[in-house]
Amino acid sequence: MSPGSTPTFKDLTVTARKVLVVDFGFLGDSVQLIPALWELRRHQPQSELHVLTSRVGGEVLRMAPCVDRVWDLELMPDRRTLREQLRVLRGLRREHFDAAFNFSGSDRTIFWTWFTGARQRATNTWGRPHFWTRWLIPHIAPQPDPDLPVAQQHERMLRTLGFECGARRYELSPDAAARKRADSLVPPGAVHLSINAAKPLKEWPLEHSIELGRRLLARSPECRIVASGSAQPREQQRLRQLADAVDNSRLQVLPSDLSIPQLAAVLQRCRLHIGPDSGVMNLAAALGLPTVSFFRDQPGYKSWLPAGTAHRTFIGQCHCVDHGHAPCLPSERAACLAAIPPETALSAVLELLSHPG
Repeated sequence: MSPGSTPTFKDLTVTARKVLVVDFGFLGDSVQLIPALWELRRHQPQSELHVLTSRVGGEVLRMAPCVDRVWDLELMPDRRTLREQLRVLRGLRREHFDAAFNFSGSDRTIFWTWFTGARQRATNTWGRPHFWTRWLIPHIAPQPDPDLPVAQQHERMLRTLGFECGARRYELSPDAAARKRADSLVPPGAVHLSINAAKPLKEWPLEHSIELGRRLLARSPECRIVASGSAQPREQQRLRQLADAVDNSRLQVLPSDLSIPQLAAVLQRCRLHIGPDSGVMNLAAALGLPTVSFFRDQPGYKSWLPAGTAHRTFIGQCHCVDHGHAPCLPSERAACLAAIPPETALSAVLELLSHPG
């Protein structure tokens, strides 16, 4: 810092002993947070790096070697308790954090960032603006371009705060137990198929996935497909329908109780991921898998597109997204994604599978 210049957030926290990142994201959000965590580790190697996150986020971030401690909270209204939240808050305040970063700018994360009592606090203007935000978080970076990749949006905030960002890193490491279970379930070089998403209107039609599976197995006698989903009854029912319709022993439905580290270890044994816009797609791309994915042309979708020549994305031209009376909503079937035919996706799959490695 030159004499007379205003200190940046980096200048104010250069000697920080303990740093906290507050982010209550789920699978995809937590995966895309990891490059920013690596940057904080690179710039502040002497600091303990903690993260406050969701239960799912905790499973993801415990695989990131750059994080020293993960604090996870139950966020589901039917399961969270005031007692648990107070216990976590007391634990955080006892750490006496020197700095706290909030990359989302949401109301909930802003209040939690303030409650922790960190000496220096920073966020951005991504969330709804309130007159009290600057009282709670003194350092506020401008909102980044919403069409930039999410990880790049975090990098833009860090640069505004005075940090220099290098090459993007994920480097997730599932533990030995997760790798052992994956080894017992999945043959090396399998194709991972994900047919479900958090919202049904993000899903490629089931009959398209069935047709793709049939054609892929017929075209490639050596190919093995593994399909996974959460334990939710709807997702498991769709997986059973997939397996029954494809009716081929080379398509295997994985157990419903896979943890996130176990799923990551499964993906590391695969050579390709196929699926909709979802957290699983983000995890696969972060682990270095080529992907074939399906997106609706909706606000903000560009920030979640996997980047690079190893990925093929198909965009459904949606005319009803975020409409209160969307005609696709009652059927839970996105017409724009249904317009992407199985043979088109199959061509992309075969092209990627033909690449060595």
